Amino acid sequence: MIGQGFASGIVNLGEIEVFKITRFEFVWSSSITLDKSKAIAFYKPVGIPDGFHVLGHYCQLSDRPLRGFVLVAREVKTCLPKSGDTSNHGHLPAFKNPLDYTLVWSPDVGSEEMLSGCGYFWLPQPPEGYKALGCLVTDKPEQPELDEMQCVREDLTDKCEPYRVILDASSKFPEFPFRVWSVRPCHRGMRGTGVSVGTFFCSSYWSVEEELPIACLKNLNPGLPSMPNLQQIHALIKHYGPTVFFHPGEVYLPSSVDWFFSNGALLYKKGISTAEVIDVNGSNLPGGGTNDREFWIDLPSDDRRDFVKHGNLQSAKLYVHVKPAFGGTFTDIVMWVFCPFNGPATLKIGIMSIAFSKIGQHVGDWEHYTLRICNFTGELWSIYFSQHSGGVWVDAHDLEYIDGNKAVIYSSKCGHASYSRAGTYIQGSSKLGIGIRNDAARSNLFVDSSIHYEIVAAEYLGDGVVNEPQWLQFMREWGPKIIYDSKTELDKIISSLPLRLRNSVQNICNKLPLELYGEEGPTGPKEKNNWVGDERW
Repeated sequence: MIGQGFASGIVNLGEIEVFKITRFEFVWSSSITLDKSKAIAFYKPVGIPDGFHVLGHYCQLSDRPLRGFVLVAREVKTCLPKSGDTSNHGHLPAFKNPLDYTLVWSPDVGSEEMLSGCGYFWLPQPPEGYKALGCLVTDKPEQPELDEMQCVREDLTDKCEPYRVILDASSKFPEFPFRVWSVRPCHRGMRGTGVSVGTFFCSSYWSVEEELPIACLKNLNPGLPSMPNLQQIHALIKHYGPTVFFHPGEVYLPSSVDWFFSNGALLYKKGISTAEVIDVNGSNLPGGGTNDREFWIDLPSDDRRDFVKHGNLQSAKLYVHVKPAFGGTFTDIVMWVFCPFNGPATLKIGIMSIAFSKIGQHVGDWEHYTLRICNFTGELWSIYFSQHSGGVWVDAHDLEYIDGNKAVIYSSKCGHASYSRAGTYIQGSSKLGIGIRNDAARSNLFVDSSIHYEIVAAEYLGDGVVNEPQWLQFMREWGPKIIYDSKTELDKIISSLPLRLRNSVQNICNKLPLELYGEEGPTGPKEKNNWVGDERW
């Protein structure tokens, strides 16, 4: 049953259970890059509960708090139905020792200058029908014992991919291009069954065209008992829901969708000049399908148009979509905020700031941030901050908090991109100080998402548990498409600059998002890639 296993410390994946280990014993550390501040430390998990097996070691940069994890696993009896598996997998044990280890890296490969002390990196060689899920590190040249870790039956695993390069020694020692990557499941998002184990991959010769020789786990339990139930979701939001602060100079504030509709928002159909007033609950919006551009929403055409542009903070709320992440070992609480209008952008060139008259503005603006909750413990793990066409994950220990466990979200002036800290952020070249300016600051303009929210979707809970509003099914654009001659405005600005800056500014402007070159309303939340998929990171 959903919710029974939430925050219980153990996640049931079907034929195996996994437990999150956060206690480690230091093995080895070295800084072998040109940047000595990027020392990397390797650890082995300790405090393994009885019956659980180690699947690999852990590593991270040395200058950060030790806050990572690795999963350990054990086999359990299950009554779950087999999903069409006609192989003999079910008759084989879930775990087996590796047959051998391959030495990936050792002092013999490099030099004493490269390794302060000795680190030895081992890749397990799994038996046929099994997969390795991580690597081992020792501080001695002797090969690890075969029972120091376990390989997992291949039908219980999923493909993984390299994520971030944690260590790259090729800049200092190009003849020994040793690299270490964190890894993540290939199949992510709401429907992905891949489970991140928290281990790493290392190699001297691996190519990105090759499939990784290690895998991640797969959740074969369709019941998702470790996902929170509806009552637990409300408790999480009330406990962790961030406060969204808008810039003190913000004039294009959010509103509720109901307020937007009740103040004269219009529905247009392609080829028809007259518009239809949208019902307060959006019941006359066409639902389903994809963005065929046959319909779009616009501001009122009467004297309320400018009034509605500026939103209504008193009515504003966060619209919440809850979904599984990493095979149900994490929960993503995605919070969407709606603004009736997105203001024009400001170009920053060194110490100069030039406000555009139109570039960047559009009707309708949907922005979001995502709380990633660990289903083993119920703790906030990280928050994703959406920033125009991209975004960034910020670990929980790097967030700013108020009222205990509630993080702070800063919404940028006019553009509504979200940031974890106040300041001025450049969308372009921060090094040159050229790009679109995003100003974020605290003010008395804010929305507390722990109070002002509405859960609009949580598909994993089943039909009828959460009733999705009609407007959520509108897959078209929440604003008209209007192309204007932004090139003329840009050319005037660029031609007025000193010669030494023109090329740099032109190159930056050529890379600006396409949405800056016309008024084009965004599609709604359900049409975004991250509704079903993972965040862009």
